[in-house]
Amino acid sequence: MTRATTTRPARPVLGPLGVIVGFLAFVEFTSGILQGYYTPMLTDIARNLRIEDADVNWLEGSQLALSALVVPALAKLGDMVGHKRILLWSTAVTALASLVLPFTDSFAVFLTAWALQGFYVVWLPLEVALIWSRSRAAGHSAAVTAKAAGLLVAALELGAISGALAGGALIDALPLEVVLLVPALAVVVCFVVIRFGVKESPEVAGGRLDTVGLVLVSLSLVALTGGLSFLRLNGVGDLLSWALVLLGVLLLVPFARWELRHPDPLIDVRLFRSPALWPVFVTAGLFGVSVLGAQAPLSTFARTDPAEVGYGLGTTGFATSLIIGLYLVAMIVGALAYPAVARRTTPRVTLMAASSLVAVGYLLFLPFHDTYAQAITNMLVAGLGSGALVAALPAAAAAAAPSRQTGVATGLTNSVKTVGGAIASCVFGIALASGVAGAGSATAGSFAGYVTVWLVCGLTAVVATVLLAFVPRQAFTDSATEFAPVMR
Repeated sequence: MTRATTTRPARPVLGPLGVIVGFLAFVEFTSGILQGYYTPMLTDIARNLRIEDADVNWLEGSQLALSALVVPALAKLGDMVGHKRILLWSTAVTALASLVLPFTDSFAVFLTAWALQGFYVVWLPLEVALIWSRSRAAGHSAAVTAKAAGLLVAALELGAISGALAGGALIDALPLEVVLLVPALAVVVCFVVIRFGVKESPEVAGGRLDTVGLVLVSLSLVALTGGLSFLRLNGVGDLLSWALVLLGVLLLVPFARWELRHPDPLIDVRLFRSPALWPVFVTAGLFGVSVLGAQAPLSTFARTDPAEVGYGLGTTGFATSLIIGLYLVAMIVGALAYPAVARRTTPRVTLMAASSLVAVGYLLFLPFHDTYAQAITNMLVAGLGSGALVAALPAAAAAAAPSRQTGVATGLTNSVKTVGGAIASCVFGIALASGVAGAGSATAGSFAGYVTVWLVCGLTAVVATVLLAFVPRQAFTDSATEFAPVMR
């Protein structure tokens, strides 16, 4: 038997999908604006709503909790009735919620609208599923989806940078009501772009929504995220908070049993048995620790004055935003580099390399955290890996999932990432609060807490790298997906 010669895979070409990817890139650019635009004006928002600065955390918490709830349902509906249709619906909700924000000074109304604005979190999973579905007929859907995902994430991060810069500039020049109207109008334009520029998935699964499964998983997520939020507020000694966390975990048992019996489950838990998918889902959860849970602690560490407490960088607001901006630029480079590197190696190896970069970047903080240049260097390394992972995880899930469950699989990467971020946010908040009394400042987080943040972010990335080594060698490639078995 002669050994077949190996050839380098052909460079993926988007072809007719290029126009659709271009429109979706605008959608992700808008998503980035929503994620970066409001940060420079949170204090102004707090003053307008007549609340304390600490209460601003309720905005982030409410949107995080809602995003964890809506993604599973919307991702499943995307597979059932069409990814474009659900993308359009979720954009309509986001637009309406964004339009409420400029016209209210009620904290309750603002909080509700802010939470509903979080429907945008399902955009990227739906877009990746839509691209995968439309590229299947060409026979190289894995490569095309990987390239498209890289472009979408690059647009997302570019939008976040642009949003932060625009928000910071406009809040100093215009009334808050006018400034808050800008992202709302951008989302309205998004709706028009999707309606007239994006074509629907060629195949839909049909069926009926598993409402019992939806109720069970929603109760589980509400209990889990609620318990974590109360733990952060009330401390680790609060028994009610721990009871809610435990209830959230235990509710997953009847949910899994119901899903295994259901002919068309909301989330096919058999996906977690796939040798290619379960490491991706676990990696997404571990990645959420750093990409969602660590950004606020890194920002506050940079602003902490070393003359007062003996650690921190003592940076100004602009210098801190520069660190974040360079981190986002590194994420753009990582996202764009992912498909090229995956084509020259394999997606599996590229995922491992990206996770390793995240680990190295955060672990470098342990010895190197004393200067501005050290912090930027560490964040650039972590940003390269983070950008690649943001693009790679939904693309890998789409490639390894059964064809009628691409939306569910890509949505799961987002959901478990959100849960990972919520857990990390709680743990980091408690860690930074411990030992504050002896830190020499009433507001600075403890140095031991910051060490905990860096260590946890680095080690979770190391664990993810190890787990990805168990993925089949040719997973997430067109040669693997072409003959992928249908899971039963």
